[in-house]
Amino acid sequence: MLIAAGGDGTINEVVNGIAPLDKRPMLAIIPAGTTNDYARALRIPREDPLAAAKVILKGKAAKMDVGRANDTYFINIAAGGSLSELTYSVPSKLKSMYGYLAYVVKGAEMLTRVAPMNLRVKYDDGEFEGTSSMFFLALTNSVGGFEQIVPDAKLDDGKFTLLVVKTTKFAEILGLISEVLTGKHVDDPNLLYVKSENVEITPLDENAKIMINLDGEYGGDAPVVFKNYHAHIAMVANVDDMPSDNLIKAPILLDEHK
Repeated sequence: MLIAAGGDGTINEVVNGIAPLDKRPMLAIIPAGTTNDYARALRIPREDPLAAAKVILKGKAAKMDVGRANDTYFINIAAGGSLSELTYSVPSKLKSMYGYLAYVVKGAEMLTRVAPMNLRVKYDDGEFEGTSSMFFLALTNSVGGFEQIVPDAKLDDGKFTLLVVKTTKFAEILGLISEVLTGKHVDDPNLLYVKSENVEITPLDENAKIMINLDGEYGGDAPVVFKNYHAHIAMVANVDDMPSDNLIKAPILLDEHK
């Protein structure tokens, strides 16, 4: 077993070290970062290292999906577009105190810097071509500590939850934020929301630069090919406290992992 203490960036580095191996060690997390999104998804205590260590002693794990963007792996989320930073840019304290209003204020500030992206998005069952303000590929339902953005994301179903915002208009984006907070955004016409094992994103403007964010870190520029590696790494998780629909397969015991 490999135990990693750190935040999402540290976990990303460890995953990139072990994901290419034929025989991969089980991974356990002691959260010690700023957002600790992946630890949140695994229901590992994020502000108490001793409590996080006790999760390891419970002896339960699950084989989690891992994503790859070109040659770089990620464990939680890939994103692109200037608005993709919105969920990470609102401090947790403001989220708790002001909720939707905090996102409106921060979103209004960031909209002054929105650069529309003209892109082509290919996924398993179709293709989108047009203008977008941001996109996400999620492996968990924890996006910047916000669990309603991709509420049905699974950790081990072999598919990304792909979300593409198809508008750059201020009023429509604020409307989407409101719908996200109530869980009603999935069918919004300004949104592409699908499941896919493979995704390709290509800029339509020859000189355009679309930066890719992987687990909160710079992950190169598009064009990019994403692939989901199903049940690729066994992760220690607080499975007894996780919602029953977050995992497709039954958890495994630590002494069963080979």
